[in-house]
Amino acid sequence: MDELFSLKGKTALITGGAHGIGFAIAVALARAGANIAFNSSRKDHLEEGLAAYRKIGLTAHGYICDVTDEQAVQALVQQIEADVGTIDILVNNAGIIKRIPMCDMSAEDFRKVIDVDLNAPFIVSKAVLPGMLRKGHGKIINICSMMSELGRETVSAYAAAKGGLKMLTRNIAAEYGQYNIQCNGIGPGYIATSQTAALRQPGPDGAPHPFDQFIRSKTPAARWGVPEDLAGPAVFLASDASNFVNGHILYVDGGILAYIGKQP
Repeated sequence: MDELFSLKGKTALITGGAHGIGFAIAVALARAGANIAFNSSRKDHLEEGLAAYRKIGLTAHGYICDVTDEQAVQALVQQIEADVGTIDILVNNAGIIKRIPMCDMSAEDFRKVIDVDLNAPFIVSKAVLPGMLRKGHGKIINICSMMSELGRETVSAYAAAKGGLKMLTRNIAAEYGQYNIQCNGIGPGYIATSQTAALRQPGPDGAPHPFDQFIRSKTPAARWGVPEDLAGPAVFLASDASNFVNGHILYVDGGILAYIGKQP
């Protein structure tokens, strides 16, 4: 079983791997034996990420790259191949969200979310696939969302992007499965990260945030997830243990998608 889940000698690229979910997944892959490369679009975030890896005794290779820039991504992949090795595992994690009611959202803001959350996974996957084809194997893991399945107020762009990412995942699986390349998704539930901090912040009187209460009531686990909850699923989908799993979205949501909620 250890060998089945081992990533020893594999090279993994985690986009947006400097903090949050990307960092937690990268740490899990590293502890399973993978060599880690990650990108950030900002130098300060890159340096913070490198320091975070060093603090826990892990080596990671960090790069500045805008994953919506196809030429920059091609250069990034070539540099990683020269510095670390051909990429065996890609985790398309980088993403943004803009919580704006649809009628108040500009087309520019909508396009920005689509560009980062959907176009970028296409661009980065396209860049790593030739190397995977040469090696005769590969794993692509797209970080989807419950919003791949559900809608909610103020997240029209995010939901549209994540729904598209679900279908991109299935299409990569369909197109490249014959070459021993598996493409799957992880659909996190509500995870306690800096991106969701405002939704968990108590009010001035110390009362819980209404959205925090709402999520806890809708989740059978009765809590928010933490980034480390995604570690095991990520190692599974990156390892030989998932060699016949393809085009699947693994929802790590504490059961929220299975639950209709309590009767008021």
